[in-house]
Amino acid sequence: MAMSLPSELSYLDFWSLASGENVRPDRLLGAHVVEQGGVPGTRFAVWAPNARMVSVIGDFNGWNPFEHGMHRHELGFWHVFVPGAAHGQQYKFAVTSHAGHTVHKSDPVGKFMELRPNTASVIWAPEAFAWSDDAWLSARQGAGYDRPISVYEVHLASWSRREDGWYLNYREIATRLADYVCEMGFTHVELMGVSEHPFDGSWGYQVTGYYAPTSRHGTPDDFKWMINHLHERGIGVYVDWVPGHFPTDESGLALWDGSALYEYADPRRGFHPDWNTYVFDYGRNEVVTFLIGSALNWIEDYHIDGLRVDAVASMIYLDFSRTEWLPNIYGGRENLEAIAFMKRLNDTVHSLHPGAVMIAEESTAFPGVTSPTPQGLGFDYKWAMGWMNDTLAYFEKNPLYRRYDHGKMTFFNVYRTTEHFMLAISHDEVVHLKKSMVSKMPGDWYQQRAGLRAFLALQWATPGKKLLFQGQEFAQSTEWEYNVGLPWYVTEHIEHRGVQVLVRDLNRLYCAQRALHAGDHHEAGQEWLSANDAEASVFTFLRRDPQGSDWLLVVASLTPVYREGYMIGVPESGRYRVVLDTDAAEYGGFGTRQTDLEAREGQWHGQPAHLRLNLAPNSVLWLVKE
Repeated sequence: MAMSLPSELSYLDFWSLASGENVRPDRLLGAHVVEQGGVPGTRFAVWAPNARMVSVIGDFNGWNPFEHGMHRHELGFWHVFVPGAAHGQQYKFAVTSHAGHTVHKSDPVGKFMELRPNTASVIWAPEAFAWSDDAWLSARQGAGYDRPISVYEVHLASWSRREDGWYLNYREIATRLADYVCEMGFTHVELMGVSEHPFDGSWGYQVTGYYAPTSRHGTPDDFKWMINHLHERGIGVYVDWVPGHFPTDESGLALWDGSALYEYADPRRGFHPDWNTYVFDYGRNEVVTFLIGSALNWIEDYHIDGLRVDAVASMIYLDFSRTEWLPNIYGGRENLEAIAFMKRLNDTVHSLHPGAVMIAEESTAFPGVTSPTPQGLGFDYKWAMGWMNDTLAYFEKNPLYRRYDHGKMTFFNVYRTTEHFMLAISHDEVVHLKKSMVSKMPGDWYQQRAGLRAFLALQWATPGKKLLFQGQEFAQSTEWEYNVGLPWYVTEHIEHRGVQVLVRDLNRLYCAQRALHAGDHHEAGQEWLSANDAEASVFTFLRRDPQGSDWLLVVASLTPVYREGYMIGVPESGRYRVVLDTDAAEYGGFGTRQTDLEAREGQWHGQPAHLRLNLAPNSVLWLVKE
């Protein structure tokens, strides 16, 4: 092997990594364009404590594993300086295990990777990016739980494509997406699958590049340009982040140095049989800081506003989807190391970046997901999976039988203040033969669209922040396909455009009316007026601003029956005004007329006044007092 130069990294540098003190390992490990002894080149460093030998291979040495052997540090890190290795060149690590088997590995902290199916990392040392979103980042620090958050979930590869079917560049996506999101009134986008991943069909949830934006849409600078542009347009950006498991691809983290390094060694804890993936070993300092560093990389280097943490339940429970599992030291089923990791993750993000948002996709009743640490996990929001399951089950049922499941629509109010909830209708609900949202609704095509409009109006009226997956805002009738662009052409027709206009109006009213968002996490934020009319499947409630006098009346009639002069109790007599009617003609409905909106004194439903309304089939009304 040819002579190679050690890097100038010190013992203290490596100790900070091994001890878990350094939460940005990518600033020491990986590939860094530097000068050493006045010679330009690249410093490479990697963690591989159980390897017999590691060398760096790439464009700069003809991919010769005998040219630049790396130097082993006693703490398990390997490092080398390669003169002349430059920005834009490709590289990998040739890792030889103690058994003598050599595998070519991508850089775990690589900042950029070549387009799949190729798996080389790319030396990336761009010029400083000219960010112009200081005002946005400053303003988000003071944002609280009483603000409106309406999230548009986007899969970049299928949201929009070029005419030839190929992917759009991040910069092309940025202008189109910003225009659309602003027009529709969403406050944030959530990006699926932006971490580098080898298999399109994983949707980005089997990650090999935890520090790298996917090259499918351009370079890291292109990705920064997109985020910066969205911020300039007043749009926040969340990304999906997957610290729960990683794929078995040979070029990735799996068995990185020939042994179980990033993953638990025992498959009863370290392997997900359902997903055919490995589980991170949250008991190792280097693994914990690798993951925290990844989170900070997105927030600090790319100005992301928050992370939606995928599959939290699979991290919390040792018996998640397993028949054979190892209990914790107390004999329980909770993964204490994973729980400690999540607490440290959230504490670190919040202490370094006040205003950055951490969202948990957690599907069980584990207590304190959004409670502060150390008692809770420290997330800001939790997806309301119970609300989603109950509400969808109700709406999918034939209206003749909804009376028997009336409680599914009111049960969320029993526990809605136990966590800070986000009401999410995500990609998971419109794939794998679950049908699109409009196709879930019973009845003919008109009734299906009426049912979807009612569902959306109730979602926006129910306490909790909002999330809706792409295509559902215009009643896409087919299931989502990750490799096909959205059928935007259908919005030329009122059946689809009407739903799209409704979502736009829902967002605008939601943001404008404090009663619809300020009380999301307060008991006083919602007051039921009538929750028990199961025979008619009618629900009435108020949304209130706990800090003020604003309130809004919501009336939902969820059978295909027209009800004339239906009487409801209201808190005040006087004139009322409809601010939203899902049966309006502009939304694709029939435009039911209200003949008298004068509330008169006289108790009803325990309220001092009553109001008579004409309720269209499968419709929702929002009203305010004039």
